[in-house]
Amino acid sequence: MNCFQAEIEAGHVIVDGELKPRGDLVLLAHGAGTGMDHDFMVAVAKGLADKGLCVVRFNFPYMQKRTEDGKRRPPDRAPKLLEFFGHVVMLATESGAGRIWLVGKSMGSRMAAILAGDEAYSGRVAGVVCLGYPFMPIKRKDVEVEPRLEPLQQAKVPVLVLQGERDSFGSFTQANGWQLGQNISIKPIPDGDHSFVPRKSSATTATANLVLAVDYCVEFFGERHA
Repeated sequence: MNCFQAEIEAGHVIVDGELKPRGDLVLLAHGAGTGMDHDFMVAVAKGLADKGLCVVRFNFPYMQKRTEDGKRRPPDRAPKLLEFFGHVVMLATESGAGRIWLVGKSMGSRMAAILAGDEAYSGRVAGVVCLGYPFMPIKRKDVEVEPRLEPLQQAKVPVLVLQGERDSFGSFTQANGWQLGQNISIKPIPDGDHSFVPRKSSATTATANLVLAVDYCVEFFGERHA
């Protein structure tokens, strides 16, 4: 993983697990409000690493600055986010990995889907997993808006969407009724909100839902290898 060394030393990247020769490499992108060290990100990364996968977590530039000075910032605009994500994909390509998977939480999943539709990167990527895709902007409930389907519809590689049944950015039931695209599959996270957390009265737990999400990822990776 020498290709990531500079980013690791700068504190922009964390590697979980060991990259085996020609093995699978997962690039895990965070959501808008929390970085690569958030509990959700750690749980997914550790869960995948425990399954034998190598996972690279990284912070987008605005989150790197927040980590350095503690000041909260809004996310960078999409072009800057995509530029850094593309940089990480190129580093992953240089790592000697066999297959590269893009996995993202919320905003990170949208950026992953957009990269999967870009010919400059789609040939380097085996597939994408969206952990709570932000279909709808929740701050505009008084305005009728169209769901953000274009990144999914234009993806050139297989995409798995894991969507909470109570996700305020678009529930599983809502999303399952939209035309997502022929490369897209979608699975529900039981009673989960946007972070897969169920209600206290639910028959499941946040921990169980994250374990389920990791299992779905591993299953998806395996199916795409067959």
